[in-house]
Amino acid sequence: MESLEVEGSSLAMTFGIWQDAYEQQQAVRGPRSVTGIIGTTMNGFMYLSMPFLSTYMEHGRWAKRRKAVALAGTCLACASFFLSSWSTEVWHLVVLQGLLAALGNAMLYVPTTLWLDEWFKDSNRATAYGIQFSIKNIVGTSCPFLMQGMLEHLGFRTALRVWAGIALFTSLLGLFLIPSLPPDTRRRPTKVAWSFLRHRTFYIYAIANILFSSGYGLPQTYLPSYASQVVHLSPTLSSLTLVMFNAPGILSCTGFGLLSDRKIVSASTNTLISAGSSAICVLCFWAIKSNTVPALLIIFSLGYGFFASGYSSTWGGWIKDLEAEAAQNNEAINSGMLYGFMNGARGIGYVAGGLGGVGLLKPVLSNDHWALGTKYGGVMVFTGITSALGGWGMLWNGCKGMRRRAQT
Repeated sequence: MESLEVEGSSLAMTFGIWQDAYEQQQAVRGPRSVTGIIGTTMNGFMYLSMPFLSTYMEHGRWAKRRKAVALAGTCLACASFFLSSWSTEVWHLVVLQGLLAALGNAMLYVPTTLWLDEWFKDSNRATAYGIQFSIKNIVGTSCPFLMQGMLEHLGFRTALRVWAGIALFTSLLGLFLIPSLPPDTRRRPTKVAWSFLRHRTFYIYAIANILFSSGYGLPQTYLPSYASQVVHLSPTLSSLTLVMFNAPGILSCTGFGLLSDRKIVSASTNTLISAGSSAICVLCFWAIKSNTVPALLIIFSLGYGFFASGYSSTWGGWIKDLEAEAAQNNEAINSGMLYGFMNGARGIGYVAGGLGGVGLLKPVLSNDHWALGTKYGGVMVFTGITSALGGWGMLWNGCKGMRRRAQT
């Protein structure tokens, strides 16, 4: 699984390093601020395509051809990375990396998550999802220095060609090593179960997911640039901030998944812990004096990386809530397809946040002694607010509980 994540998430999770290189090397023509859209577009388009791919590969004739789809996606993504090394305009990078490579990554990612869902249909499914996200963070932790070294010694064009080769090799190796599913665990193609769209719970969690994700991608994109341009850290130390951002998620993703599986807390409470703590990290550490006190930037990177990375692992609890509602109403539900729709909601948030992120690059205070007075002030406020709103499902459930008690 880890070798598959090298292609699927490494460039997206460490895009801040590439974005800083695109700005510093000035090798492509176009507005420098637009380079920040590439990473969020890549994440957004990849996740937006997942509901369609998961529905089609779960119920259509392509259900038996998942490995072929994954191979095609690998080739598309690697070819896009390779061809983008000849880009001369910013929009070339947006199309090749933000759209085509993202589609290829989704074609690789969706079959692997469907296989995972079929392997773990019991009470350990949320933990399995959490471990998958932890592997993603392992890749995001180990790759920044490799990418920074390639960019410094090879330049971004040669670095992209080398990276395309690495991604191709590791992805093909991972697909080769994936074992076949036992016959009794394979789901047969059935009629698409759309009944979950009638349940309010789905929309509560989907809206929370969109809100949280719209801010989540921005620190990944702008953190290295903020560290180098505002805090004046060296390129190596700037890359280290991204490592500190991704490393805590190795533990938190599995931890939040275990909280869902062991039912230690409810799904909405689990989500609130992740979202609320993320907002505190942004507004109390990044947004105040991180421009003059590097220790606060370190605390933010570690704290936000821990709590925000675990947000996706709370989805397992959401799916259990929806499965329970479906069982109460004697309705069919498909968890693999539902997981794809959760990713789709995340994609909407990524795209919205990425497009709005360029306009947010402006101070919110006139005094630059505070971090909010730097050009990243708007990004900080937006990320903090959307993080807090990502836990609104807990508030909704609390109000619903009070109404029930009032009626009785």
